[in-house]
Amino acid sequence: MSSPLLFVTACLIWGSTFFAITLQLGEVPPAVSVVYRFALASAVLFAWCAARGHKLLLPWRVQRWMMLQGAATFAVSYICTYTSEQYLVSGLVAVLFALMVFWNPILNRLTFGTPLAWRTWAAGLVAIGGVTLLFYKSIHGAWNDILNGGNGHFLLGLVLAVCATVASSVGNVVVVKVRQQSDNVLLTMAWSMLWGTSLVALWVLASGQSFVMPVGARYWGGLLYLSLLGSVIAFAAYFTLIHRIGSDKAVYIGVVTPVISVLLSIQLEHYRPGALEWLGMVLCLSSVAWVLKPPTSTTAKT
Repeated sequence: MSSPLLFVTACLIWGSTFFAITLQLGEVPPAVSVVYRFALASAVLFAWCAARGHKLLLPWRVQRWMMLQGAATFAVSYICTYTSEQYLVSGLVAVLFALMVFWNPILNRLTFGTPLAWRTWAAGLVAIGGVTLLFYKSIHGAWNDILNGGNGHFLLGLVLAVCATVASSVGNVVVVKVRQQSDNVLLTMAWSMLWGTSLVALWVLASGQSFVMPVGARYWGGLLYLSLLGSVIAFAAYFTLIHRIGSDKAVYIGVVTPVISVLLSIQLEHYRPGALEWLGMVLCLSSVAWVLKPPTSTTAKT
């Protein structure tokens, strides 16, 4: 599958998963839902690899990196994401993931010494400006509520969502190390998800939470969608893109997904954006087009 098609696939799926997460809230503790989601996703991936005749066991030198990836990407990031959506609207959480356009190049610089191109920073600033305009009214209203004696849950959700973005960026850096050890995307995803699921399950047990079995069709529909499309398909596309074009560019999926979330809200939730919101969406998409455009080569004069 071509890189543009992988990019579009991940954007379309993840643009809807933030809303799908809300289908799992209330009936089951957030951390337990994370366990159910990635336990199912990893099982599907292992079955897929076995059907293709892959050797499922990998040496410890690879496992240690997959354990770290699982802890960052599939444990910390998703516990923070699910919990934050108890206090923030799903679209706002999706918007905050655009911060990864900064975290990724910074972490790549610290870890691998990758230079920070001026266009990366410029496009990142445009993207952040776009998402700020997109959700300015929501942020402004929540802040006024706090100033007027509100419960402050907005700030807690905001901190958790930002932590989720940092953890996801750490996972993106580790993906590079994983791919240096093994080029089997599906198998390394399966092991990383299994490690992440195990760590979250231990957290559930240590914190005294119960593994509640949901009964509603709404929950199970959301679980299947998040596990099969949001986890297996979208992450396979995303990690493949990181290998092909680098995490600094692949991370711009996180800029497009809030725009898709808003467009879905227009159709499904009767949301009506104003001129400010439309301008924000244009800026978001423009920043992605700019940063993904190959640099123009110049020929030196002789």
